[in-house]
Amino acid sequence: MAEIRAVLIIFALTIVSLILIPLQWIAIRLQLPMRRKLPQLWHVIATRLVGIRIRQIGRPCPDRPLLITANHASWVDITVIGSLMPLSFIAKSEVSGWPVFGLFAKLQRTVFVDRARRARTAEVADTIADRMAAGDAMVLFAEGTSNDGNGVLPFRSALLGAATRAVGNGAGAKVWVQPLSIAYQGFYGLPMGRAHRPHVAWYGDMELAGHLWGIFTRGALDVIVRWGDPVLVDGDTDRKALTRKLEGEVRAMTVASLLQKPFEIEDSGESNDSDEIEPSEFFSNGEKTGKAGA
Repeated sequence: MAEIRAVLIIFALTIVSLILIPLQWIAIRLQLPMRRKLPQLWHVIATRLVGIRIRQIGRPCPDRPLLITANHASWVDITVIGSLMPLSFIAKSEVSGWPVFGLFAKLQRTVFVDRARRARTAEVADTIADRMAAGDAMVLFAEGTSNDGNGVLPFRSALLGAATRAVGNGAGAKVWVQPLSIAYQGFYGLPMGRAHRPHVAWYGDMELAGHLWGIFTRGALDVIVRWGDPVLVDGDTDRKALTRKLEGEVRAMTVASLLQKPFEIEDSGESNDSDEIEPSEFFSNGEKTGKAGA
């Protein structure tokens, strides 16, 4: 029965994609306003077909320019976050070459980061800044890779600093940066726990096809999405301090969601990030080369 359900989900998503992909391509080519809404529509349909129930706590910042910094546990994060509002993602350049996923990323107007070419960091920062200035909310998975869903890895400040520096260049420009936590809390209406979270989290050397099939056959996920308080950033903002603040808040929100406890920020005042972390290393994951990480 589960296999039949998965086949029906794939069939339905294929039909929806065949309808929306040409529309999105035209919308992008003609710079139509609906180019921001069509990807959200696809994600909304996908979450409902799979059975993903999303509970939002807080709300996204209505002001622009806006950079959203989130934790990252799975490719499912993209569909969950993408269903909430019109937005685009920042991803490593390898994603653009992935079958199907690469096409979807391009149609969502993703900004790709070439981690092998450090000289392009300024160019990428300018692209991100231009997109935010044009009103696009951009999502950055600030850990630089996906985790096991049970916590939050240290945030990398390199690309975050590049993006905020490009917008807050000392000429009076400012940008809002908002922390976002996504936590997979329930499975078939019951608390998921550490043992079952790998059914959702995609990390290490997990194969994409098998993980994708597992989501389609199991489904029935309960996700808690928490929006933190947006931070107004300008050219004088300390990149390291901003990174520590965002990391601490996302970690606290994630723990609160997983344990279903009140949200409390714990800031140790320290960060595992260092000046030696280069922009080209931001999206790095040696254990799953060419497979995971958005």
